[in-house]
Amino acid sequence: MPDDAPLSSLLLPGTHDTMAFYGWPFSQCQSIHTPLDVQFQSGIRLLDIRLTDVKGRLIAYHGAYPQKTPFQNILISVNDFLTSPAGRSETIVMSIKQEAPSDRFSQLVHDEIAVGRGGRDMWFFESRIPTLGEVRGKVVLFSRFGNGDGWEGGVDGMGIHPTYWPDSEKTGFTWMCNDTVVRTNDWYHIPSFLSIPEKVALATGVLEPQPADAPVLPISYFSASSFPLAAPQTVSQGFGWPGWGLGVEGVNSRVGKWALGQLAKGAKRGEKGEGEPYIRGWTFMDYYEEPKNALVPLLVEFNFRGRKVEGEMW
Repeated sequence: MPDDAPLSSLLLPGTHDTMAFYGWPFSQCQSIHTPLDVQFQSGIRLLDIRLTDVKGRLIAYHGAYPQKTPFQNILISVNDFLTSPAGRSETIVMSIKQEAPSDRFSQLVHDEIAVGRGGRDMWFFESRIPTLGEVRGKVVLFSRFGNGDGWEGGVDGMGIHPTYWPDSEKTGFTWMCNDTVVRTNDWYHIPSFLSIPEKVALATGVLEPQPADAPVLPISYFSASSFPLAAPQTVSQGFGWPGWGLGVEGVNSRVGKWALGQLAKGAKRGEKGEGEPYIRGWTFMDYYEEPKNALVPLLVEFNFRGRKVEGEMW
């Protein structure tokens, strides 16, 4: 990818609740066989790190369920990748979210980053969407916590910082990151597995181009769950034999078919000289490796389609 490409002009595959390896069926969102190093090797570049203050140390949690991994261990894994031959030209966007009440959470994130592997030099803290060249070998902070207290530059020194995040807004919402419009869909509390088709339509729709007068960054969560009929694994992978009409097809398979359809339509348009599909954005997934490690490569393929010279620096 060219150095001048803004991160908003890329499609970045990511994991929802990246460290949620425990607490099946409702707290687990990723397979125990896909730790961080495997995720990086698979093409994951967007992390959703959810932490809780446990006696003054930050530990990965999903809601009230402990996920065991200390934030310091996460920083070690990220730094190992970004300083490796395979990862030193890459970038990682890390969303950090507070999972339990704590008056010192924001300060703890600030301090643990400072003393962690790679230190502050490993991070991009500016409140804007950077170009890829600015952040190769770095982590872009996406802070879903705090109000800037204790941070250099206040809230403007906390990286990408949402100003608005309603809980499970079905139709999506928008907010501003400097001069970029961030279109977001995080409808996760679906009624049951019967809502999977509607979930997929809304989650993929936000990635498709819409008219705008400013730079746009779509952010979409393919994850969803609800008790008792829609555990994360059920929603993402489906169940039974849907091809035979016996079961339900999961989100990941449906998104894969959507991606293939977009690429196929782009090929037909290309034959007519009408251009390729323009799909960009940041995506969060549960159990990303299913089905058959096929979804991430399909999403990555969009980075090579529909390139525009104006506005994207391709």
